[in-house]
Amino acid sequence: MTGGTIKVLLAEDQSMVREALAALLGLEDDIEVVAQVARGDEVLAAARAHDVDVALLDIEMPGATGLEAAAQLHRHLPRLKLVVLTTFGRPGYLRSAMEAGADAFLVKDAPAAQLAEAVRKVLAGERVIDPTLAAAALAEGANPLTEREREVLRAAADGSTNAELAAALHLSPGTVRNYLSTAIQKLAVRNRAEAVRTAREKGWL
Repeated sequence: MTGGTIKVLLAEDQSMVREALAALLGLEDDIEVVAQVARGDEVLAAARAHDVDVALLDIEMPGATGLEAAAQLHRHLPRLKLVVLTTFGRPGYLRSAMEAGADAFLVKDAPAAQLAEAVRKVLAGERVIDPTLAAAALAEGANPLTEREREVLRAAADGSTNAELAAALHLSPGTVRNYLSTAIQKLAVRNRAEAVRTAREKGWL
């Protein structure tokens, strides 16, 4: 912080949303948006270059997701405070965000004053979580899928065959089939397409 001003990095791939958020935060006397990026894989370099205090990260971004960017920032710049923003109130995202080192988790359409207050609170060492999302996450429970099952489901989302998945993931077709079968069973759905859709809706992929 320089002279009491909180320096913020804003990572959001939709330029209109990014500019609106930057303008709203810029109205606050103690907050300055010093860097803006549209890709998740540009976040770390921008945070380092501008010596920011708080990073606001949208979950859905090209290059790397906001969760991946958060984990990277948490690893390389552990003192930096992380606020994850989501359009979708998916309960699984909250758990993933906390695991990635996020200090706050808010829906993107929260009032600007609430977002500014979250920036101040995380800098003061508090954790800020949208109460509706917190309640939904508790009700939903933990992600039942293992990391490898998530990996196979993510790869299967484009409709690849078991043989294609096996080649891409360096697994045998039988192993891929077993992972998909277990994931389908855990999610109580009929097929892999439903498994991918359900896991995405819950924020488990």
